[in-house]
Amino acid sequence: IALGAVGSVFPSILKNETVLANIDKYEHIVVLMLENRSFDNMLGYLYSPGEVPPGDYFNGVAGKNLSNPLNINPSDTVYSKDSVKVYPDTIMTNPSPDPGEEYPHVNTQLFGTILPDSNKYRHISQMQPPYNEPFPVPDTASMNGFVTDYIYYFKLFFGRYPKDDEYKIIMGCFPPTAVPVISKLAKEFAVCDNWFCSVPTQTYCNRSFFNSAASWGFVNNSPSERWVNNAGVTVYNRLQDMNVPWKVYFDVLDIIPATLLLHLPRLIKHLDHFCTFDKFLSDVKNGNLPRYSFVEPRMHWFHNDEHPPNEGSMQNTNFPAPSNVLAGEQLIHTVYNAIKNSNSKTNNYQNTLLIITYDEHGGCYDHVPPVKVTPPYLNIPVPYTHGNEMGFNFDRSGLRVPAVLVSAYFKKNTIIHEQLEHTSVIKTLKEKYGFNYLTNRDEFNPASLNNLFNLSKPRDRSDWPETHPRPYSYFG
Repeated sequence: IALGAVGSVFPSILKNETVLANIDKYEHIVVLMLENRSFDNMLGYLYSPGEVPPGDYFNGVAGKNLSNPLNINPSDTVYSKDSVKVYPDTIMTNPSPDPGEEYPHVNTQLFGTILPDSNKYRHISQMQPPYNEPFPVPDTASMNGFVTDYIYYFKLFFGRYPKDDEYKIIMGCFPPTAVPVISKLAKEFAVCDNWFCSVPTQTYCNRSFFNSAASWGFVNNSPSERWVNNAGVTVYNRLQDMNVPWKVYFDVLDIIPATLLLHLPRLIKHLDHFCTFDKFLSDVKNGNLPRYSFVEPRMHWFHNDEHPPNEGSMQNTNFPAPSNVLAGEQLIHTVYNAIKNSNSKTNNYQNTLLIITYDEHGGCYDHVPPVKVTPPYLNIPVPYTHGNEMGFNFDRSGLRVPAVLVSAYFKKNTIIHEQLEHTSVIKTLKEKYGFNYLTNRDEFNPASLNNLFNLSKPRDRSDWPETHPRPYSYFG
């Protein structure tokens, strides 16, 4: 019994010692959160089977026979194919038009179900329970409904069924040659092939979880005005209480940062912490980078957020601006090079951890099922009295999203398999600065990033790669 007790405690002691040692390997965390791409869609082809480091593996799509069926009622339409395989896509505006992102659409993508059947031709506001969720919910999602959901979503908005070359794009995944910047950083530093977004739904909910480990019970974006009631305490409040400097950087064309809008009751008193992206570049250059930085892309006009195009179609017709993954590649390149070339004694390439991730999968294909997670609240707090939207219990995660960690303390070709989730960043900060947890989600679920570094001495700047984004301009 005594030996068993020692054996169960010893790994925890070792892990705690690793965390303490790794906490000193960074003084600054910079998060760049892009939009609406799944792991497979952006990085599924990152490693071919023969390229994986010896003794390791990579959970992507290369070398696998992955497909989705055309589970369409024959009375609706008849297609010439039975299924669609994953394929390497090189059209940087795909999927276009934008797939379904809301909770009921994600249920169809995960489980291949439309319940009740009438939901297939309805907008979200008109859908009925159980909102396409099967009962009982399978422990493991089949991941076989992406094509089905895309076909019916297309029909809803355009009044016709898509052709073969119009619906197959939902299964497209970009090879490294299509996205050379994020692919280069993923191979030269660390890629996480088991990082899940927090909720199987849209942007607002997942960004709220990233900042506050909850979404105030909301499981869809709309109506957007209700988010002014989101009173959950944020990680920024915790950092403020501990006198840890933080800033949110946003693009000036967006006028108002999304982080502020999503957490207005908690952050309205801290407007001086919200700065434009130009300020981020100068803060890095001049040694004024705070301990925690959250960088927002341009999400409304002339996108560089990598969100699939939504101009004039499908959901968001109020955003008539082009959207191309290559613009996001240029943004990643800019942020990375600012850190790589920083010479300040206070913030520099050796003491900064850059986290590149995405808020949600955005309806793009991924083959790995979501995982079980802890709901944020056991006892609903006041004034949170409206319950959970659409009956969702927040007990399963969203899908995998791309996550790349850039640090001088990662070996090249590091592949991280540990199960991570958006609130892992909150836990990472909590371990470093000692503040209290926000909800049960960040307390009990995710691993932190503090036990992932695998170098004892930092890599020199000469060992940091150059990145070369593909040419792109909004104006041709």
